[in-house]
Amino acid sequence: MKILTDKDMKKFSESFAKKLHGGEIIELVGDVGAGKTTFVKGLAKGLNIDDDVQSPSFTISRIYQARNDLTLSHYDFYRLADAGIMKMEIAESVADAKNITIVEWGESVREVLPDARIVMKINYLPETGREIAMEIPAEFAYLK
Repeated sequence: MKILTDKDMKKFSESFAKKLHGGEIIELVGDVGAGKTTFVKGLAKGLNIDDDVQSPSFTISRIYQARNDLTLSHYDFYRLADAGIMKMEIAESVADAKNITIVEWGESVREVLPDARIVMKINYLPETGREIAMEIPAEFAYLK
């Protein structure tokens, strides 16, 4: 478990991104305002993405081209009780070895997310910043 300020969160996720090589699935868990998009912004920087990274809470998904022919697919299902046809898109995203899939509010697509996924729990602490706890399965041991 780590406690990070916003600035430290971006540095942490930028450094974390440098270890990614495609095929990773990351589920971000945290309340509104916890820092999930802040994490993704740092991740994008570490993947050499120059686009302005924004939360896809109104568009459901945003796709970015990254270094080494990688793609970052960022999904936010906050507004969907049932992901419907988006389940098919998530399944395709997860199956692509050149894709890094980020899912926020993944409850509605949990059945298509593999068990082998990285789960990052982010908790906002008003006095100190953000607390991050990571669950990294053996398949992604190179990220530890």
